[in-house]
Amino acid sequence: MEFRDNQAIYLQIAEYICERILLKQWKIGDKIASVRELAIQLEVNPNTVVRTYEFLQQKEIIFTKRGMGFFVSDEAEDKVLAFRKDEFLGNELPVFFKNVHLLGLDFDFIKEKYEAYKTANF
Repeated sequence: MEFRDNQAIYLQIAEYICERILLKQWKIGDKIASVRELAIQLEVNPNTVVRTYEFLQQKEIIFTKRGMGFFVSDEAEDKVLAFRKDEFLGNELPVFFKNVHLLGLDFDFIKEKYEAYKTANF
C-alpha cells in the first residue's frame, strides 16, 4: 500500500479496510487480520494498526471478541457508507467543485467521463 502525505496513515488504513467491506471482500461477521498480520502486510508500525482498529470500533464498523480477534460488524456496510459519504461531501466534493469551476468544465462532460469510468472499472 502506498500512503499519501496529506492524510494520517491510520485513516488511510481505515479507508483500505472500509473499501474491502464495500467491495464485499470482507463480509459481515468475517474475521479480519490481526494487528500484527495487518502491520506486516502493510509495512507499518503495529501501533498504527491499533489506532486504526480503535477508530473503526468507535465507528461500529468492526468489533472484537476477546481472545479471538477482530470481526466485521453486522452494520458495517451502512456505517462505512455513512462515514465515507460524510468524508466525501465534507472534504473532497468542495475541492472537486472548485476545480470544475476553475477549469470551466461542463457537467455533461463530467457525466460522460464518469460513465466511461464506470464502464471501464465495474
